[in-house]
Amino acid sequence: MQEKMQVYLDNNATCMVSPGVKDAMMPFFGELYGNPSSMHNFGGQVAKHLVIAREKVAAMFNVDPDEIVFTSCGSESNNHAIRGVLESNKEKKHIVTTKVEHPAVLNVYRFLAKNKGYKITELGVNKQGDLNLDELKTVLSPDTALLSVMAANNETGNIFPIKEIAEIAKEKNVVFHTDAVQAAGKIPLDLKKIPVDLLSLSGHKLHTPKGIGALYIRRGTAITPFIIGGHQENGRRGGTENVPYIIGLGKACEEAVAHMNEEAGHVSKLRDKLEAGLRSVITHTYINGNPLSRLPNTTNIGFEFIEGEAILLHLSKAGIAASSGSACTSGSLEPSHVLMAMGVPFTYAHGSVRFSLSRFTTEAEIDYTIKIVPDVIKNLRELSPFYEE
Repeated sequence: MQEKMQVYLDNNATCMVSPGVKDAMMPFFGELYGNPSSMHNFGGQVAKHLVIAREKVAAMFNVDPDEIVFTSCGSESNNHAIRGVLESNKEKKHIVTTKVEHPAVLNVYRFLAKNKGYKITELGVNKQGDLNLDELKTVLSPDTALLSVMAANNETGNIFPIKEIAEIAKEKNVVFHTDAVQAAGKIPLDLKKIPVDLLSLSGHKLHTPKGIGALYIRRGTAITPFIIGGHQENGRRGGTENVPYIIGLGKACEEAVAHMNEEAGHVSKLRDKLEAGLRSVITHTYINGNPLSRLPNTTNIGFEFIEGEAILLHLSKAGIAASSGSACTSGSLEPSHVLMAMGVPFTYAHGSVRFSLSRFTTEAEIDYTIKIVPDVIKNLRELSPFYEE
């Protein structure tokens, strides 16, 4: 009998806190407890560390430190970017995004369309989840206030050509925001070469604790503050800084840069081994997304004739944590909006599972998963009224 392991393959949902991040944060729960805005030495010595942390976050994107605003999470960063830009430019009433965005972007756009009178254009994608850039060019107009397109999709791992998209937006004089929560730290994002105006980041996808994020705001971008209060973050986000978590984010960005080649090499090899191992023994499977342009840590596999929720429950019993491309766990019977936008057949979309790795994933964990998943699929298909061998 296969000895049970505990395998975590849901890193696109959240990651473990890295030992280095934890160690960097600990002094700020103890002796370094001053308020960085205070004028005395207790505050001053903490303020110095905030400066260093901001520099580390900025370095990951090759931007100036004063273009980084610390937030509580990726959702706050997205809301700040979208609502702040629109608040500062109320004359324009057209906004553009895609049908495959994270809810932290898509639902904000839909709220604005329903309650604030904005006209929204949601761009579709093809069967591999890619955008049509020619279509993008046609929908941008002089009335377009904002374009928001994610850097990489959280469900499929698809990487979007944000450099080309940003250049199109710049040519059309449209402010461009990208949700880089999944992409940051996994692929290079040099914002000196990619002319995005705003970029959202979330720490817990980079091995920090949950509760810290950042927003890059290109110098000169018109945007109103999201939280009005004190002078913190150069007046762009009031409130006393979450010092330990900001320190953790700085360390996480530093580690991400150091390990980025590992993400591109070792992690992608483990992902490919997982895909090949499962597809070699399980029939009627389908890789959702573009296999040639995706994050190195992500695979989304559709297993036909069964439901993703059932797969996840059985995997959990075997010690394997993954997530479903289906929204079943939220009480909906409809599959993922991303997979539906891609036109993935319903029988595959409903049985899709996302496996997302990290640099802490081991080959032994992948081997264990390859041994467990086929029996799970086989047993569930035997109960399915739609499946015939």
